[in-house]
Amino acid sequence: MANQGLFSAAKSMKSVKLKFRIPYYTEWGQSLLVCGSEPTLGLWNVKKGLLLSPVHQDDQLIWTATISVPCQFSCGYRYYVVDDAKNLLRWEMGNERRLSIPHLLPEGHTLELHDLWQTGADALLFRSAFKDVIFCKNSTFNIDRAEAILHDELVQQGSILVRFKICCPNVQEGTSVYVIGSSTKLGNWKVQDGLKLHYTGEYFWEAYCVIPRGDFPIRYPFLYILFISLLSISFLFLNNYFTYKYCKYGKNGCFSLEVGSTRELSVNSSKSQSQYIFLSDGMLREMPWRGCGVAVPMFSVRSEDDIGVGEFLDLKLLVDWAVESGFHLVQLLPINDTSVHRMWWDSYPYSSLSVFALHPLYLRVQALSKNLPEDVKSEIRNAKERLDGKDVDYEATMATKLSIAKKVFMQEKDLILNSSSFHKFFSENEDWLKPYAAFCFLRDFFETSDHSQWGCFSNYSKDKLEKLVSKDALHYDTICFHYYIQFHLHLQLSEAAEDARAKGVVLKGDLPIGVDRNSVDTWVYPTLFRMNTSTGAPPDYFAKNGQNWGFPTYNWEEMSKDNYGWWRARLTQMGKYFTAYRIDHILGFFRIWELPDHAMTGLIGKFRPSIPLSQEELEREGIWDFDRLTCPYVRKEFLQENFGDSWILIAANFFKEYLDRYEFKEECNTEKKIAAKVHSCAEKSLLPESEDKIRCDLFDLLKNIVLIKDPEHDKSFYPRFNLEDTSSFRDLDDHSKNVLKRLYYDYYFHRQDKLWRQNALKTLPALLNSSDMLACGEDLGLIPACVHPVMQELGLIGLRIQRMPSEPDLEFGIPSQYNYMTVCAPSCHDCSTLRAWWEEDEERRHRFFKSVIGSDDLPPSQCVPDLAHLIIRQHIESPSMWAIFPLQDLLALKEEYMTRPATEETINDPTNPKHYWRYRIHVTMESLIKDKELKTIIKDLIQGSGRSYPQIGEAERQLSQETAALALGKQ
Repeated sequence: MANQGLFSAAKSMKSVKLKFRIPYYTEWGQSLLVCGSEPTLGLWNVKKGLLLSPVHQDDQLIWTATISVPCQFSCGYRYYVVDDAKNLLRWEMGNERRLSIPHLLPEGHTLELHDLWQTGADALLFRSAFKDVIFCKNSTFNIDRAEAILHDELVQQGSILVRFKICCPNVQEGTSVYVIGSSTKLGNWKVQDGLKLHYTGEYFWEAYCVIPRGDFPIRYPFLYILFISLLSISFLFLNNYFTYKYCKYGKNGCFSLEVGSTRELSVNSSKSQSQYIFLSDGMLREMPWRGCGVAVPMFSVRSEDDIGVGEFLDLKLLVDWAVESGFHLVQLLPINDTSVHRMWWDSYPYSSLSVFALHPLYLRVQALSKNLPEDVKSEIRNAKERLDGKDVDYEATMATKLSIAKKVFMQEKDLILNSSSFHKFFSENEDWLKPYAAFCFLRDFFETSDHSQWGCFSNYSKDKLEKLVSKDALHYDTICFHYYIQFHLHLQLSEAAEDARAKGVVLKGDLPIGVDRNSVDTWVYPTLFRMNTSTGAPPDYFAKNGQNWGFPTYNWEEMSKDNYGWWRARLTQMGKYFTAYRIDHILGFFRIWELPDHAMTGLIGKFRPSIPLSQEELEREGIWDFDRLTCPYVRKEFLQENFGDSWILIAANFFKEYLDRYEFKEECNTEKKIAAKVHSCAEKSLLPESEDKIRCDLFDLLKNIVLIKDPEHDKSFYPRFNLEDTSSFRDLDDHSKNVLKRLYYDYYFHRQDKLWRQNALKTLPALLNSSDMLACGEDLGLIPACVHPVMQELGLIGLRIQRMPSEPDLEFGIPSQYNYMTVCAPSCHDCSTLRAWWEEDEERRHRFFKSVIGSDDLPPSQCVPDLAHLIIRQHIESPSMWAIFPLQDLLALKEEYMTRPATEETINDPTNPKHYWRYRIHVTMESLIKDKELKTIIKDLIQGSGRSYPQIGEAERQLSQETAALALGKQ
């Protein structure tokens, strides 16, 4: 009868109150607000959101606000941090919160929402790597939408309805989630009498419980008792509270209790009416899940079926080996088409011809048809034998595959192009597929990818595109051939990706920071790129003189006009195949190292965006001779030192004398001009030394400057990187040196932090929100102070390579001290392998052996399997979320795989812009799958560390019911 009365009252109620409550510490001048999908919460306009007020309670800063809402109110909402003008500073991560007012909440009552701030780390578990792969098999519970059931005692004075809600993704079959605590309704800490939660989907577990107010004892702190005794006051109001924790409870009677201090719920002791509280307690606190993976470029994989290079279908073998070795992740380098030059230069996987198209190199031609002609089968057999070399022969392999594919295409093009599966693929991808096919046709027709040389087709338009891909065009078969290749690449990669998902393996892709300046993307979207510039990196561990990648920099202002649609489309496309991805050079989303297009090396650049040094600012500091500081400082003795007796010849060809110094002639005052003239002189035998030596020495003189003048603003300047290393700087007076050193340090390490943070918070969320893949950022090199806080805030996982630690006072990283939100590895594709690095430097080897291994013994001259085992174990046992190892480093665990010289295992040489990316593993995947010994070694390492398996520690040891009840009863 009581329930029927409440139900009748609920039907006639008009409004209820909603109280938001969240603990959060802010800085001075910052406030919290809640914004949501309903007008009362601003309709997702943060400026119109509901501001919360701060209250100090129990050593916490609690933010609260109360509003009246209709009885049937429901909404989505999220918390934000704003300044005094309601300008957005940051926001909580994860999915938006959802709320529906219980239909039995009486009119005029208040529903309290006790929330916790959602961090970037919390949101990671909702990414596809975990949701669809790692924890996929753990989330097969039946959805049970538990409704609030109001018992008779709720209407009695002092009763409190509490909804417990916790996020717990890693729950094994046969296990449930419970809440236990100091209340009788929570079992008095006895797990078998605790409150069982219901699974409601998306990793969330919840249950409702009516708790008598008598279960909330009053806390009497010492100061309160002292106050009472001094003033004889007995009517002050205090909070009632009880304590609780969540735990997992299995059918076998074993359970694991969440770690950390007990949770606490307090209510105002002055209230006499029933209360309604919805708890959202964030994540169940347990030892965090950690995984292990293997990294290998697609082109490096070797199998018995491939032709000269790793192929997408080889991923199925790699996944099988990964699963049998205990891994949960396979990481690749970029797999987009790079066929810009139609030669081996295209082996560089980070210079995309198209950010959407897949590389034809990875096509398995024998899978194109079930009815291959005998002559094609014979050609495939011959090609397999001919191209099965130590390294990839890029040009021969590409030519062979395209030749074979064209023959198969001509045989069954009508069958494929008229199929429903092709039509579906075409309709889903035509926005990029048609421009890509047209570009490839024009590239081959004009024999260049430089679209500025294409006459009337240099400027892209949709009308021109439609004519190029028209069915009436004479070259329509050529256009369709490119469609056909991309269709089969899609089918083969999709098959491998689905296989990985089904076997619980995360497939991790790579998002290059740039595109080739002669690419489909720069042709179709020219306004998105600054074509008169080049992208690179300042000097770092990889390259002491910086790097020039040759990509045009991005026009972020233009990209923002459609909310970074080009980037969002890229990530959506990647998400079709991958469940995780690596953001190449994530620093580029904070600031990019921008070089003029006439530069060939990477030293004379500036950060974009950045705040330059103004002429006025420099003049205030007593700096005024700008020609002296911005022009190459070349004296006669420098020429004599660099070129010896031949200095007069060099001076006559490249310089003109000016007072006591020399200036470069107009025809050789840039790096590209110098390179051209040096090459011309070499052809005429006018050089006293090698072309490379003369070119490098002239480049050094050209870069002998202190300030770089902004080409777009005459009165703006940038300090040259490592300016103290120049003779131009050393010849300055002491005052100028001191001023410039101070301004240099400010420009590179302080001046830009706020600007770069704001830039990253504009661009990176567009990427992260455009797919549900797990994102990792390559954050190596010169790291600004703002980078790691922003990555942590956004839930981005960083990279830690032991030989290049982020701590400036360390020579070698300490894996046991890495942050959880990291990927750790002993090496990566941009540096030498573990074996090669060990052999490179004897003195460094001694230092590593002493400081990292902890031994004063003489280290071995080679990285023997025992040593590789120890270093790999250090990484596997680290706190990092992921430990991902290059396959070459794993092969060092067994002596029989060390027969190949270590120097041949390096994938990339960052100091060489024309490096040939051709490394192939010297053993087939079929052989590795048969090698039980290696798989056992690796699996024992992973299992011994607890990665990918339930974590068991002192704080959450498995207990029987009897022992558990005894232990918890003492709390």
